[in-house]
Amino acid sequence: MVDMVEQHLRKIAAPGISVSKVKGYGAHKNFFQRDLMTTHARLQIYAPEDRVDEIVDAIMDAGGTGAEDDGIVAVSPVDAIYRIADKKEILAEGF
Repeated sequence: MVDMVEQHLRKIAAPGISVSKVKGYGAHKNFFQRDLMTTHARLQIYAPEDRVDEIVDAIMDAGGTGAEDDGIVAVSPVDAIYRIADKKEILAEGF
């Protein structure tokens, strides 16, 4: 599903995406593992506030199968983003 979501995000020109493999559990535990952990993909996107709804819709459209364990989308504000190279704050519109 990650590939489909990535392609959909490219189509809408999402500003960038980071994909990480993570382990964890929530509502759906892996009862075959001693620690109950399952492997998941975490997509992290920093986007201007006016693009959030469009990006969330794209993720849910491309990544949704209708199964209870499709995952979640979390949206939280970011107070600041800094570019390490020049140590300057990047405004949401400018990254």
